[in-house]
Amino acid sequence: MKQTESLNISVPPIFQYDSELREQHPLIAGIDEAGRGPLAGPVVAAAVILPSGCVLPGIRDSKKTTEKERKDLFWDIVQNAESVGVGIIGPEVIDEINILESTKLAMKTAVEDLSLTPDILLIDAVKLTVVDIKQQSMFKGESKSASIAAASIIAKVVRDDIMMYYHEQYPVYKFKNHKGYSTKAHMELIQTHGPCPIHRMSFNKVKDVKLPFGD
Repeated sequence: MKQTESLNISVPPIFQYDSELREQHPLIAGIDEAGRGPLAGPVVAAAVILPSGCVLPGIRDSKKTTEKERKDLFWDIVQNAESVGVGIIGPEVIDEINILESTKLAMKTAVEDLSLTPDILLIDAVKLTVVDIKQQSMFKGESKSASIAAASIIAKVVRDDIMMYYHEQYPVYKFKNHKGYSTKAHMELIQTHGPCPIHRMSFNKVKDVKLPFGD
């Protein structure tokens, strides 16, 4: 449930940055991505606008949460946010334009998916020069801004759900276990079975795999 800032509530530091920024920019959209590093599947970006005074306990960098915490926080964010946007860019586009440009495209799509136009974008470590909205690029922004942290949770949950779907389509790769990241087990499965349609063929760890019996 949403909690409102008051003299009786200690506001976590991660919400304070956004609260101070709202004095000049009322609508803040935090933006983050999930899936830049994996060898398979899409890169997913999310944009989240939290309302003024909204303090959701537990909001933090998605990498510091458990799967259950992320699921619970996901619904807290969706139910309380003023707007949530998502952008999904698949492996075929990643192979065509590279992962950095695909990440920027996913973020741009997430902003365009918002139902409101933000006054400012807070982006984790990336600049969106193609978006004509005032913005701040923040290193490790998911640890400094609640809006970015919320976006990191939305993006992570959406991407994990997509990879669970792909696990059903390509069970031999066990995507439910590693979500496409380059774990030892995943690499061994690519070595054994070769890449599948959702693998990123432009990534060296995929294209350089030498199959047991050649191509």
